[in-house]
Amino acid sequence: MDQTHTTHNGATPSPATPGAQRRVLVVEDDRTIADAIAARLRAEGFQVQTAADGPAAVAAAESWLPELLVLDVMLPGFDGLEVCRRVQAQRPVPVLMLTARDDETDLLVGLGVGADDYMTKPFSMRELAARAHVLLRRVERATIAAHAPRGSTLRLGDLEIDHAQRRVRVQTEDVHLTPTEFDLLVCLAGTPRAVLSREQLLAEVWDWADASGTRTVDSHIKALRRKIGAERIRTVHGVGYALETPAQP
Repeated sequence: MDQTHTTHNGATPSPATPGAQRRVLVVEDDRTIADAIAARLRAEGFQVQTAADGPAAVAAAESWLPELLVLDVMLPGFDGLEVCRRVQAQRPVPVLMLTARDDETDLLVGLGVGADDYMTKPFSMRELAARAHVLLRRVERATIAAHAPRGSTLRLGDLEIDHAQRRVRVQTEDVHLTPTEFDLLVCLAGTPRAVLSREQLLAEVWDWADASGTRTVDSHIKALRRKIGAERIRTVHGVGYALETPAQP
């Protein structure tokens, strides 16, 4: 495992750099890919450690307490899904999963064990860095919301969204959502029954306007449906999605 607290040129990250002082653990067994990701993130001002297998990743997460994991699915020792399970059991941390297989089942399993986002190889280093920033901003928003005054609860039939506590209940039962799933639901709930395009959702939830990422929206919608009920989110083919609500009397 390689540890560093400097940028790619050996300098300490400037506080003015967007990623300064934020710790990212890159878990990837392909050294060339791991080095490329680490170099790009260091250039963004992040502190970076790398790990090349499942056990090393879990040990690094426990000792170094990263604020973000960039996690490959296929790893020696045990795979990235198991790494995600074990790390999330220790403490919640945003996870950006990397997969060489564009397999929808694998992606849904990854989202189900606590990953917040995923990218399929090959991917753009620019997009990876942008998504890292977005995930960390989402954590910051969640922290601020957790200290906000109580009472900002939205009720749509038997669906209840508590903005302050970032909690969701369906028929009074708590539903565990990842930070990304919560923000996606809040975005849809902001204009119930109105159709939001994939591009709109991608821009508002991920801060990413590139249409190449709309598959990410589809996968997260499917994961969200599994948790709150498929009938609550309507697909408008060729357009996007809408949150269904009870008809007004």
